[in-house]
Amino acid sequence: MIRRNARKMMPIAALAIGAGFGTTVHSGAAAAAETTDVVRSGAAEDTYSSSARPTYNFGSSPTVVAGRQGGDTMVAFFKFKVAAPGTGATVKGAKVTLTRDAKNLPGSLSLSRVADTAWTEASLSGKSAPKLGGVVATAKPAATANAVTFDVSSVVKGAGTYTFAVTSTVANTPARFRSAEASTGQPSLDVTVSRPVATKPVEGTKPTTPVTTQPTTQPTTPAPTEPTSPAECKVDAKLVPSCGVLWGAAAGGFSDVPRDEALKTFEAKSGRTSTIYHTYHKGDELFPTKAEIAMTNDPANPRTLMLNWKVGYGTTWANVAKGAQDARIDRLATYLKANFATKPFFMVLHHEPENDVNPAAGSGQTAKDYAAMFRHTVTRLKADGVNNAVFVVAYMNYEKWNNTSWWGDLYPGDDVVDWVGVDTYNNAQPGGFHYGDFNYLMNRTNDPKFPGFYNWATTKHPAKPIMVAEWGVYDSSATVQGKNKAAVYATVLPQLAKMPQIKGLVYFETAKDQSGHDIRMDDTPEALAGFQKIAADPRFNVKL
Repeated sequence: MIRRNARKMMPIAALAIGAGFGTTVHSGAAAAAETTDVVRSGAAEDTYSSSARPTYNFGSSPTVVAGRQGGDTMVAFFKFKVAAPGTGATVKGAKVTLTRDAKNLPGSLSLSRVADTAWTEASLSGKSAPKLGGVVATAKPAATANAVTFDVSSVVKGAGTYTFAVTSTVANTPARFRSAEASTGQPSLDVTVSRPVATKPVEGTKPTTPVTTQPTTQPTTPAPTEPTSPAECKVDAKLVPSCGVLWGAAAGGFSDVPRDEALKTFEAKSGRTSTIYHTYHKGDELFPTKAEIAMTNDPANPRTLMLNWKVGYGTTWANVAKGAQDARIDRLATYLKANFATKPFFMVLHHEPENDVNPAAGSGQTAKDYAAMFRHTVTRLKADGVNNAVFVVAYMNYEKWNNTSWWGDLYPGDDVVDWVGVDTYNNAQPGGFHYGDFNYLMNRTNDPKFPGFYNWATTKHPAKPIMVAEWGVYDSSATVQGKNKAAVYATVLPQLAKMPQIKGLVYFETAKDQSGHDIRMDDTPEALAGFQKIAADPRFNVKL
């Protein structure tokens, strides 16, 4: 299930202008052509200083403030990290956009360059604030303008770390902007670049890594593609289909509706049985439950289970790895052998571990502790005679975590991981945070060192099938429009066809997640129709 904390990074992604949604750039000599993209970076750090409160730190605030109030002068600071735009790309311009959060804006604002890029939002205060450089741009917004834009083309010429400060000399009317911690309207740096486009690859050359793109306008429906799987696709002992893709769902999230009932409703609306039935368990809970087992025994609707287990619930990963929860593991093993011993099923061990990592040495919750917990649990269950569990590691696909120094330490090892999984969500609001197509859903990144999840998994673990263990689309628009979700859904099938290592696709459905997002596929008739087109595709005709 989704867990969202304060977002410190907005993804870098190309907003296609005059190019198709989900454009892929190919290498090779070709007739000259050019496309213009906008590479968007969210604020990696943002905060503000206060002259009246010189020791205060505001790094976790959902707003940043710039201006004067009484005897207090406040300065807003923003740090952006821009990735290399790509071979042959030329930077044409750049702008910083800040969204008004509350109150009226002052009649004049200035944006200055800050040479010091080492400051952090967690430590910056009035006493430690970096020195401001020359003014780069000024703005004279209307008092109730939704956003303020500054032209920073004279500064931003390519990849690098850029820091700016916003000030105002207008008395008693400070500007309040939404920070990276806000749920919408986070600061952004948009870099406009032109790229050469190959219209006809040279014979024998290989395509380059797909460029993640996002449209500046509503995406158009891609041309339909031929189904990739024949009628007789079957699974092996590790539930890997010989062709096609396993279809699944976790329905009724964050509601009181019984999960099996919610799934059946989801299946009726979508028009397809969910071959994978995803549920969640923790600690000393014994599973699968009788209701879950019954769902696998329905001859008319064959299903397999994907059971998420937080074996370390109430303790630490390090303690599990040391054997402190062996009694818990053994008890579950005994239950499985007595109640569900023959049918293969997916077991996800503590999905989305990134949110629970404490990198401090000795915390018991480091990334390496997670890997050790995963390894110990798998080894123990197998030693106890559980032979039908197919083990999945499920990441969060959130840029803030992918960029950390410890993220790579989470992987438990190819010998104990059967499938590499990911939980990933898109926003259907045009231009909103995490807005994009299916390729963006799988490959978003804002760090040139991280190629995107699908690219990472297929490079680092090429022998492992990929499970999209949770995916969904929500719409953060002030007024939800059905065409928004439908447009994102329309990109799934053609782009899924270009990601052959994805062997499982499991939708997470809820009317309201922790952030209030509606991830139902039927919140509007247009969205439902778009989702039903995905579900009807024969590539999901996989037999258990």
